[in-house]
Amino acid sequence: MSNLKMKEAALIYLDRSGGLQKFIDDCKYYNDSKQSYAVYRFNILINPSDIVELDAELGNHILHEPLKAAQVFQSVCFTAVKTLSLIGQLQTETQINIVLKLTHLPPLRSYSLDLCEFPLDYASQRFYMMQGIVIAMTTVTKYTQGARFLCSDEACPLSKGFQYIRVHVPGATESATVRNDFLCDLCSSSLQEDRKFRVLGDKQIVEIITAKALHAFQGYSNNQPFRFQSLTIFLRDESVGKMNIGNEYKIIGIPTCVKTSQTAVCIEANSIISCNPKVPSGISDNFRYLLSLTSSSCWKFTAILANIFASQIVPPGTYNLLKLCLLMSLVQTSDRNKELKDCLDILIITSDTLLVDRLLNFSINLVPRGIRHPVSTEIFPTLSRNKYGTGAVSIQAGSALLAKGGICFIGDLASHKKDKLEQLQSVMESRSITVYIPGKKFGDDVNQQMTFPVQCSFWSFVDMDSSSRKNMQKTNTLIGQMDCSLIPANLLETFGLLINCNESSPCHPLLSTVQHTLKKAIDPEEQLYVASKKFTTEDFEKLLAFAKNLNVEFSLEAERMIHGYYLASRRIRTDSVSGSKLSSSALKYLVSLAEAHARLNLRNQVLKEDALIAVLLFETSLTLKYGATVFCVAPNAVFPFELYNEEYLEQRDIYLIQCQQQLQQFIATYGPGTAIFTSDE
Repeated sequence: MSNLKMKEAALIYLDRSGGLQKFIDDCKYYNDSKQSYAVYRFNILINPSDIVELDAELGNHILHEPLKAAQVFQSVCFTAVKTLSLIGQLQTETQINIVLKLTHLPPLRSYSLDLCEFPLDYASQRFYMMQGIVIAMTTVTKYTQGARFLCSDEACPLSKGFQYIRVHVPGATESATVRNDFLCDLCSSSLQEDRKFRVLGDKQIVEIITAKALHAFQGYSNNQPFRFQSLTIFLRDESVGKMNIGNEYKIIGIPTCVKTSQTAVCIEANSIISCNPKVPSGISDNFRYLLSLTSSSCWKFTAILANIFASQIVPPGTYNLLKLCLLMSLVQTSDRNKELKDCLDILIITSDTLLVDRLLNFSINLVPRGIRHPVSTEIFPTLSRNKYGTGAVSIQAGSALLAKGGICFIGDLASHKKDKLEQLQSVMESRSITVYIPGKKFGDDVNQQMTFPVQCSFWSFVDMDSSSRKNMQKTNTLIGQMDCSLIPANLLETFGLLINCNESSPCHPLLSTVQHTLKKAIDPEEQLYVASKKFTTEDFEKLLAFAKNLNVEFSLEAERMIHGYYLASRRIRTDSVSGSKLSSSALKYLVSLAEAHARLNLRNQVLKEDALIAVLLFETSLTLKYGATVFCVAPNAVFPFELYNEEYLEQRDIYLIQCQQQLQQFIATYGPGTAIFTSDE
């Protein structure tokens, strides 16, 4: 009676939810097809909340005994097919394969599978929700959805018809569905598969890790050990291709135990939900107050941010230019599974690699996808054999794809081999990586290739005092030009910003840095400055999280300034021998810099003041690469004075206004519409 009641509830639910009409439409597709099927597969969308409200027992079956619940729906659907004559070829109930697709699970701890907890529950054969980031995936292969078997004894009544139907169930291997040692229940003769009725489906295997595990890739340490491992997810049929490397997903599935060379816990995926983190509601009170105090200027707020940023690593007031650029690169990241178009790649030339390394490592920990690339691993995807013996090739993410929407800090550029640097250059130019899969090597007849978008900003540095550099100094550099002879010219061009961090310059006084380092060595946890107490690391995390989700639009003045500078600069940096020194991506970087400065100011509109900072940063970078031109910008143009108090901030504003006038004069002289331009230009 209980089973009959659940069948009635299942029919009522199908009718109310629209599932019955969809089932009828699917049956029409099978009936119109002239092909004979051993198995007819139907997906039924289940909302657990609705079905529990309708019938608690059926809802409990779905959540805790999904295989038995599928049999209830199988019986209901078979009765519907026969009653309404929906599929003429259907003979037995076992030919109907029902897959229950859940929309969600109850938001209770018992339905959540934490990838950091051990041991994982894989014995209950029920649905769980887990969340993770895809770090590897295989190519798509085939599996057997269902097969028809016949008794080998022709005299046996079961040598005909569709009495022996085997269907894939969650956790089953291929050999559980199709093999040659099945026996007839009636005469004990061996069963033989009728191969022309075998139904194949698509299968893909992905590996995920919890977001907490990214701490292992961030140079993160809180002196507490932690462990993590990847979890294997089996995707089948309509779920295939719905997960991308680097994205984070919620997965509803059934844990199973798969025996390979080692026993492994896997998940048979049922539903996949893309994760979109919540947008922060605001910033800390201290930053809000600071923003109100500096509202009269478009430059003061970001100047103070750069001045006090990372005071745990360097004293306030040091490395301001670098810190401003890092903050601007950080606000151009994204927490969402969407395309990241506005990357800001940074290459730093420095004589103090240890301090710069610490500063960059501190910065990547402020965003969810800040990845420090381990030298022992690969930046870009690699291939390996799939450990589950499915014949598929496993593609491992690499640091760049793992840093999707964030920052990939690749360390010292000199630590990478020539071929890897060439690959890095190619990827930074195209913002994609193509993986070639040789068929012969991996047991396939056909070669394949897969292309992945690379959506992260790259940070790196070069040691200007390395022994090899000292022995190769160029003597014929132009005014303002840095000796970058050890960096391949094409690779140097792909970095949007080149920054010179010379610790002996007036902007980086040695004494305060030495004192800071000594005090931190004595007491690492001590907060040495008032700024560290008022504006904590958590405050900066919150600020960046809020700023990078702002939608910004260009004002007409800012747009004209960016385009005017780009055309004028392209004109004066073009010669008849080597052509233009401004790459096609230069305009993209200028736009991204201006947007970043506006976001860092917590504004929704890019103003001409933001465009000026973008131009000064970009022109400083160009000067380091190619030398100074008519539009001569000082190396410390963005921070001409040490920011001791408000008076110095006022002086900086006056200086930047003068720079703005100089830029406008430069555009008026060399920009579009001037006599110096030809009609083609």
